[in-house]
Amino acid sequence: MVLLWLILGILVLLFGWTAFVGAPYVPSRRENVHQALTKLYRLKRSDLLIDLGSGEGLVLRQAAKLGARAVGYEINPVLFFVSKLLTKVNPKIKVIFSNYWNKSLPDGTTVVYIFGVGRDMKKLKEWLQDEAKRLNKHIYLISLGFEIDNVKPVKTVEPYYLYRF
Repeated sequence: MVLLWLILGILVLLFGWTAFVGAPYVPSRRENVHQALTKLYRLKRSDLLIDLGSGEGLVLRQAAKLGARAVGYEINPVLFFVSKLLTKVNPKIKVIFSNYWNKSLPDGTTVVYIFGVGRDMKKLKEWLQDEAKRLNKHIYLISLGFEIDNVKPVKTVEPYYLYRF
């Protein structure tokens, strides 16, 4: 019984820490993700999608189903391992245990997906603008649920916003 409480305590701490550092884990709905990757931004085989806070890897798996390559960054060790297990057989998917704020986007990046939180959207905008300049190309951002202040989305399909940097 003590072991069970210890495990539950560790899980609560991990998920709480992750929510404090980034966004809380909220599983995406498959139909919403499919709509975002087909109607909001029509994902192509030539795309490299980066999922910031990839959770259990649903967005990565959906992107790969559409033929694109996908890389996910996840800082929650539990979600990282679940995602690795669910995506390990797909060569188009890579999951990285890391805080994305400490990373640069891979050279082939075309689209970034995030369920962020309002407090991080300004920082995300600045980071993506810098990355688009560094890569010398346009990068699209699919944001679930959160708008970027003073930036007009290219397109909106509730609950998603599409931006171009």
